[in-house]
Amino acid sequence: MKVPQKRGVRKGINIMRLKGLIRKESYQIVRDPSSIAIAFVLPMILLFLFGYGVSLDAKYVPIAIVVEHQSNETSDFLAGFRQSRYFVPVIVTDIQTAEQAMIERRVDGIVWLREDFGKKILNTGDAPIGVFVNGVDANRARILEGYVRGVWGKWLERTSIESGRPLHIPVKVKERIWFNAEMRSRNFLVPGLIAVIMTLIGALLTAMVVAREWERGTMEALMVTPVQVREIILGKIIPYFIMGMGGMTLSVIMATWFFNVPLRGSLWVLFAGSSLFLITALSMGLLISVVAKSQFVAGQVAIIVTFLPAFILSGFIFDISSMPAIIQTLTHVIAARYFVSMLQTVFLAGDVWPIIIYDGLALTAMALIFLMIVKKRMKKRL
Repeated sequence: MKVPQKRGVRKGINIMRLKGLIRKESYQIVRDPSSIAIAFVLPMILLFLFGYGVSLDAKYVPIAIVVEHQSNETSDFLAGFRQSRYFVPVIVTDIQTAEQAMIERRVDGIVWLREDFGKKILNTGDAPIGVFVNGVDANRARILEGYVRGVWGKWLERTSIESGRPLHIPVKVKERIWFNAEMRSRNFLVPGLIAVIMTLIGALLTAMVVAREWERGTMEALMVTPVQVREIILGKIIPYFIMGMGGMTLSVIMATWFFNVPLRGSLWVLFAGSSLFLITALSMGLLISVVAKSQFVAGQVAIIVTFLPAFILSGFIFDISSMPAIIQTLTHVIAARYFVSMLQTVFLAGDVWPIIIYDGLALTAMALIFLMIVKKRMKKRL
């Protein structure tokens, strides 16, 4: 005699059904080359492009040096530019030639040593120089100006020591650079790029694959089975979570071995934070696929809602504190902002717990919110 089941009684997760869903999704991943490419090939391409092709450092900058009168002092001063890895000096004899070279973008700056440069240095110990910088790229111009000031300051100190004259500088700066002593932009860019890669793997891949199931009709077939919504969500998240963590591992290996980015924090902290962010990204992808059941629409929405904010508003390249106040406020709802902060902290500074805990709590809250929205929006009805 069959006992009728009471309505309204919620059953727990059936492990056998969940295993079947995970196996089904795993077979679908293996049979779909694009999923493997997005998870493993695309991270390698992006890391190589940004690691080797993108640099915020100003090195080997062509700069025109106007020397109106040759002397021992001018030769000594020029040696500082020739020995610097930041400059490629081009010697000219008049300012008009130098200005024309900068107009034609053959040089990015001008250092002007006037005819009385050597005499003033010998007589008074003070000889001003003219510096012109191409300001089309404001950030590069500021960096170039700082490099010129550095060469000038070191030459003044060396000249003062050799001549025995005191160098009167009201403020003497002693620099100490923390966390990125080499001042390599690669150490800053590569950890942030991992957040962009994880966004692509999590949100874009999940949104496209689930939307494909809606288009092919396999999702409708799944809906008429006894499987629960919670089991569907877990069956979608677990395989892509494993694949995403594989892409994360590959990215970390390339960052530390190929690009020599220091990893000063703990591996378990790195992977715990990555797990929180990946769950958030997967949940966002599932939500997009539930709302937009077309691959084309899901892909466009995923790029606009997840990838572009992660690239522009996360602090990956552009400093958040330099943005307008309203944009800074908007970045607080971007999950990649917290992950980029955590990655750069763990890689360059170590386990700084106030930052890690704050970012971890924010990612946990976002993951829970998106999972609850997905569960509410995904109904077992067509």
